[in-house]
Amino acid sequence: MAWVEVGKTDVHYVEAGSGPPLVFLHGFGSCAEAWYRQFNAFADRFRVIAYDSVNHGHSTNSPEGEPEPDRADELEGFLAALGLDRARPVLAGNSMGALTILRWATRHPDDAAALVPSGMGVMAPDADAMPSATRRAMFDPVSDDVLFLDAQGGFNPGYAEAEPVAYQRYVRLRSTASRLEASRHPRQPTMADPAREELGDRVGKIASPMQIVVGENDWLAGAARHLHELVPGSRLAVVPDAPHNVYWAAAEDYNRIVGEFLSGPGSPS
Repeated sequence: MAWVEVGKTDVHYVEAGSGPPLVFLHGFGSCAEAWYRQFNAFADRFRVIAYDSVNHGHSTNSPEGEPEPDRADELEGFLAALGLDRARPVLAGNSMGALTILRWATRHPDDAAALVPSGMGVMAPDADAMPSATRRAMFDPVSDDVLFLDAQGGFNPGYAEAEPVAYQRYVRLRSTASRLEASRHPRQPTMADPAREELGDRVGKIASPMQIVVGENDWLAGAARHLHELVPGSRLAVVPDAPHNVYWAAAEDYNRIVGEFLSGPGSPS
């Protein structure tokens, strides 16, 4: 457990192992510790790192009423602060974290040893918009009496009942004071260079090897397929019956796919 200053944010991060750097970026509302099963799987051959983005986990909150910092800028600052900006790290992210690494990679097309976006992609022009329930869960303020943040939108229907221990672990991990404050007072996201709507025109220049992972039941599965079409040489793995939080709910499948990708020709390990 450690902290580093990135811009005006006191960023909390965790790390384990040694070897080439492998950095995990969590999704909206999640946290660094949610990658614990990936730490267990990869710390024997990588220096595994995960950090809490601004307004999440144990990092500080941005000022209420102001747009939050751009997360691609945050990633650049975090890598520089740890001396990883020239180390060609492997970057893996789920959902918001995957969007961050894709946006970062359009600025740095060949600076990562490999990229593993999951639970994310590029929406085709005729694709359906974000489900209204997902949008409400992300952007509607929660009341002051909420102490644990519901996360059922990231999982298949019935997951909380079928896997109560795993689900409650996820809820407890993400329901930190920083995340609760930000959920009660949502900030406006900042995305520039590229904006989200510009991503589809820019991902094609990404040259780092890319393994896309998506759950079959993820509402963004079509967007992941479209990302695969747009990025030459990318690989796509669709995990059967898996949800948006594929790395958590289908950790064994996710770890196997990523492990095989990172052990392939020209692998960073």
